[in-house]
Amino acid sequence: MKQQIDYRLPLIFIGGLIFQYLFWKEFLGINLLIYTLFIFIITLTDKGIPFHKNKVYTALPHLSIAIYISYNNSILATITWFITLFIYLGTLHFPLLKSAVTAMLLGILQAVSGPYGIFSKLQATKLGTINFKPVIKPIKYIVLPLLMVIIFCTLYSTANPIFAKYTQLIADSIAQFLTQIFNFLFIDISIPKCLFILWGIFIKAGLIVGIKSKLLAEIELEENDQLTRKRSDKKTSWFLQDFRILLAGNQTQKSLALKTENTVGIICFIMLNLLLMLLNGIDIYTLWLNNVVTTKNFSAALHDGTNTLIFSIVIAILIIVYFFSGNLNFYKQNKWIKLLAYIWIAQNAFLVASVFHRDYDYIFYHGLTYKRIGVAVFATLSLVGLVTVYLKVAQQKTVFYLYRLNAKVWYLLIIVLSFINWDVFIVRYNLAKADKIGIDVDHLMTLSDKTLPILNENRDFLLRHVVIETESNKRTYGKTETADSVVKLADSEMIKPQLSDAELKAQRIKQAKDYFNQELDNRIDRFLKQQKSVSWLSFSYLEWKAVENLKKTN
Repeated sequence: MKQQIDYRLPLIFIGGLIFQYLFWKEFLGINLLIYTLFIFIITLTDKGIPFHKNKVYTALPHLSIAIYISYNNSILATITWFITLFIYLGTLHFPLLKSAVTAMLLGILQAVSGPYGIFSKLQATKLGTINFKPVIKPIKYIVLPLLMVIIFCTLYSTANPIFAKYTQLIADSIAQFLTQIFNFLFIDISIPKCLFILWGIFIKAGLIVGIKSKLLAEIELEENDQLTRKRSDKKTSWFLQDFRILLAGNQTQKSLALKTENTVGIICFIMLNLLLMLLNGIDIYTLWLNNVVTTKNFSAALHDGTNTLIFSIVIAILIIVYFFSGNLNFYKQNKWIKLLAYIWIAQNAFLVASVFHRDYDYIFYHGLTYKRIGVAVFATLSLVGLVTVYLKVAQQKTVFYLYRLNAKVWYLLIIVLSFINWDVFIVRYNLAKADKIGIDVDHLMTLSDKTLPILNENRDFLLRHVVIETESNKRTYGKTETADSVVKLADSEMIKPQLSDAELKAQRIKQAKDYFNQELDNRIDRFLKQQKSVSWLSFSYLEWKAVENLKKTN
């Protein structure tokens, strides 16, 4: 019987060409939306991938992010596009998965399996009397060893500069040799462009050729949300059971096992609640009632509180998972350990509230930054984690329930956060609150190019804050410096020592203002040139709007 070519092979190579056309020397924008639609057309019409409602549920968030990137191509939205893509791929090839994290992990494995997918399809393909298997089969004896050599050469080069020098010489010689051969055989064809097409081919293969291993999916499918009472098996041993034996001794082998475990748990939760009560009591007195923390040590207080929160939440979850992962959930006399566990959860929730308080104070006095927003997001996730832990104990849920539900919350939260233009929001908020918080000009200058029209419109206002920072010796040439470094800079600039203090101060202010103006003008010029160098494929509405606004003011 004549064997036909797998229809996926032409699609894979066409996908590589489309990938090169859309993204070669372009920024991300509407091209990512077009590529997303192409992915949907290929995957949703593939007869080898059965339809399932979960495909639609994961496709819609991915499509919405792609549409938003054509409006605002922020870094967070781009990262979310990849996350939603991996989750969509995992659900596409393993439709019965229950957790977003597992789907993402399988989606990543799916995406990186592109080369294997191409080789497997070519091995099974015949074109008339031509059989690709004898050609493709020896490649596996070359690719893996070559990949290992490249990886270890990179590692050894990092560790030894002399080895790195010789490795670089060999790599340059090989690259030059291959370039000469390629240019001789294929005139006017770029090697980087061909490698880019090859990369696109591998990506497309990873999207549509499913991996064969179902191990991770099968493990998850065996899990469920509701706990069931199980008889202990003396023949089998696992970590939690061994640890219980350590705590309860030989009582774990008798009818008093649950009673002993319950007593140990009550003692643990009493001690831990007392410790956390002391910590929260200090916060109540110093933070909530008297607000002892001053504006000078906000950073240390916030970071210490966040570190404590991380440690406490992790310990709280681990302890509760340990005590409420087995038959203690069904023990009739477990009401006291449950009550103490609820108090422990509530105290940790108060610890989260204290972190929110510190973060709010920090933002109120010093303005918005990504780190302070990140603290608020992490505190929110911690609070969600505590709520799900409470539900686990109250409704006798499994550890898998915690894993699945928290993964879903994280997935939805990152999608929601991606639809906010954070750079512009931070700049506008800090400028609006400038009279109360002051302005960190250097920080605002590190944000994305979409903020350039706002910075340019408020140039005079920002220059006044540059003067304030310079007068207080916090700024020299746009950088935060100490007073000693200001003197050194003055010496390096050949400022004459006979100048008066007022003249030195005036010169420093002029240099700082000139530096800011030059830095802002350079960023604007570079941004406008970059936008001219790309085509309509890189269109993103907010960047286009920024270009138009800058053209009006310049």
